[in-house]
Amino acid sequence: MKIGILGGAFNPPHIGHLVLAQEALDKLNLDKIFFIPTNISPHKDNNIVDGLMRLEMLRLATADNKYFNCLDIEIRRLGPSYTIDTIRELKRAYPDDEFFLIIGSDLANSFSTWKDFQQIKKQVKIVAALRKDYPLLDPADFIPIEITHLEISSSKIRDLIYNNSSARYLLRDEVLSYIKEHNLYSEVK
Repeated sequence: MKIGILGGAFNPPHIGHLVLAQEALDKLNLDKIFFIPTNISPHKDNNIVDGLMRLEMLRLATADNKYFNCLDIEIRRLGPSYTIDTIRELKRAYPDDEFFLIIGSDLANSFSTWKDFQQIKKQVKIVAALRKDYPLLDPADFIPIEITHLEISSSKIRDLIYNNSSARYLLRDEVLSYIKEHNLYSEVK
């Protein structure tokens, strides 16, 4: 099987994540996409909702797509989430499958700062989803794909909720209901 890996904080998971995953699935003829929420991101501010809650929001967001699976391997591992550790674990669990790490071109441009980035390049194919504000600086190491550009970010959604504004249509309804039910993002910006 050909499996896409889409990691991130997913704080919260939004429509942009789903569009990216679906377009990567279609354009690369993948069999599945594994969504893997980080436990602690070494690259981002870690003022995020608990990992299990983010995993549950991902499950709600992806429940109606049989090609999307949510994995808790980084949350179970605890500590900082390094992509190389996740790839090694996936390769042990799925030794006969081919993996495609899906990242945005913004992350691709700083890929050489990732832990063991040379090992990552040897073990998986790396897909760079092109973002209009971040042209791919070194395309040789990546499979570039054009994606539908949506001006959506998790931080924008958190700001909307914190400011008591509507985030409707930026998230799946099930995710928005979960956020409201658990009073997420309304007290901490």
